[in-house]
Amino acid sequence: MEWFISQDHVTQALLATLFTWFLTAAGASLVFFFKTFNRKVLDAMLGFAAGVMIAASFWSLLSPAIEMAENVSTLPSWIPAAAGFLAGGLFLLAVDNILPHQHLDQKHAETEGISTTWNRSVLLVLAITLHNIPEGLAVGVAFGALAADLPSASMAGAIALALGIGIQNFPEGTAVAVPLRREGLSRFKCFWYGQLSGVVEPIAGVIGAMAVIIARPILPYALAFAAGAMIYVVIEELIPESQQSSKTDIATIGTMLGFTVMMSLDVALG
Repeated sequence: MEWFISQDHVTQALLATLFTWFLTAAGASLVFFFKTFNRKVLDAMLGFAAGVMIAASFWSLLSPAIEMAENVSTLPSWIPAAAGFLAGGLFLLAVDNILPHQHLDQKHAETEGISTTWNRSVLLVLAITLHNIPEGLAVGVAFGALAADLPSASMAGAIALALGIGIQNFPEGTAVAVPLRREGLSRFKCFWYGQLSGVVEPIAGVIGAMAVIIARPILPYALAFAAGAMIYVVIEELIPESQQSSKTDIATIGTMLGFTVMMSLDVALG
């Protein structure tokens, strides 16, 4: 841990997002042991991921953004938070409408984004990749914020965020790999596609950390931007996917548990 703390903040962001990528791969590795996965369990896992992202959006991103705005902006503190939050949602809306992707229960004809001839496996990977862009960005911005030396930015809080995002990446890796196995792909290909969905996190993490270090005034906007993007993903993707079966209360309980875990991590460590 001391070695990690001694690194510069961009390197810390890279290492933290490599950790979250690793847990995506760990989730995808379940395909080596299971060909099918109980839908109720998957719903609970997706709900858990949604709960983690909701809690992280407030405690790790929005609340610090409002506090930081008081130190780095001449505007009322709520304006950078509101502007960044809405911008994050609009960014994901644009990407959602442009990037071809497909969700677990969609047929190939229901592919979202621009028209394409890409196969279903690629489209499923891209759907989860959409989830991971704001997650990697959030972790990167949290570590980059440490360079500003503000009271609301702490190493413990950034680590808690990375840990929470990593935990919820596990079911996301499973959500890609196992459905592909049911469609007849080899176990190795399913694992490969599952872990590939997390590759974007280290990239987004480094970009986020570098951006806020270079341009400190954008820090509250960047934190709120990541929060808005994450909330968009939760409402547009995770919650609807987790509520597909008749037993919706399983996913709901999973969401509450995920929220509680992330809230506890952030409050206890941050």
